[in-house]
Amino acid sequence: MRHTLPLLLCAAILGGCSSTPSDPSGIWINQAAINAAAKDGKLRESLLAYGPNLEWQIDQKTGEAHYSNGFELGEGRLAAQEDGAWRVDFYGDYHEELEVDGPELVQKASENLPEQRFVHPDKSPVDGAPPGSAFEHALYTAYLGGTWKIVDGQGQGALVKFNPDGSLEGFPGADRYALCLAGDCAAMSGENDSIWLQNGNQGAAWIFVHDGDELEILEARNRAHIDEMPEYSPGKRAWLLERD
Repeated sequence: MRHTLPLLLCAAILGGCSSTPSDPSGIWINQAAINAAAKDGKLRESLLAYGPNLEWQIDQKTGEAHYSNGFELGEGRLAAQEDGAWRVDFYGDYHEELEVDGPELVQKASENLPEQRFVHPDKSPVDGAPPGSAFEHALYTAYLGGTWKIVDGQGQGALVKFNPDGSLEGFPGADRYALCLAGDCAAMSGENDSIWLQNGNQGAAWIFVHDGDELEILEARNRAHIDEMPEYSPGKRAWLLERD
């Protein structure tokens, strides 16, 4: 009996500690979607398979939780649950449940969404960067990183770099780019992957095909009427790039 009480007290203390939620604070990105896109080259298909959420930003001290799906930003309130998980309540009586599982943040499966897993990015965005920047930075690095050579099209022979911050080096007639992740640009491109190329204040959408170390950029032909939302389909090839 002399040893039983301390053992029971220890068990009670440990049991109480085990149900205390781990702090989910920080930035978390959907690395599985990035890995799939980098491996297979099919961006939209990978995002649909492993999305829809691409990034979480959580601050346990303030009770704030934000997610980005590449188009929309959700803002919710964070609350600890008795089972060690976290609940994020959004406007309109909508909520998500999160749990820290070792190095991963798990967004639990719900009636509408599958389970998703997130990890901390290797590199955090600069202060003041908009939500979703960490995911985009990691995606752009994995998907378009390195040096590309224009082997066909205007500027043939030039070396091109798609920088993680969306800036573009060596590409004729463009100094910035953005990959279409979700939203209107995805609806307009249908099953095709699209990229926005911009020079100064002028830009346009292009269809692209990413196949290993080849990147084919095609004209985006609009099949819609003038009073309708654009409906793009692949047109004539404008550039073919190969990664060194």
